[in-house]
Amino acid sequence: MAGTEEESLDDLPPSAKLVFKVLEYNGPLTQKGIVEESMLSARTVRYALERLEGIGIVDEDVYFADARQNLYQLTDLAPQKAQAKADGGKEKACCAE
Repeated sequence: MAGTEEESLDDLPPSAKLVFKVLEYNGPLTQKGIVEESMLSARTVRYALERLEGIGIVDEDVYFADARQNLYQLTDLAPQKAQAKADGGKEKACCAE
């Protein structure tokens, strides 16, 4: 399930993909900020963040403006991982010719 190496962004539920896109477009946000931007429930956002962290796409850090909250941001490798999964079979097909 969550955390396996085979799991990718494509395997995640739509809510996790939406949270990924919100972070991609808006940059680092708190959970509250993600809830406001995505219009998902707080529980759904928590679950999506847990799944994204499980596959190494999202990092959690302390939000220094309010230490009670965490700041979530995409890892440096997240765009590369997402693009590699999107292009996955195409590169192999082109090179086999």
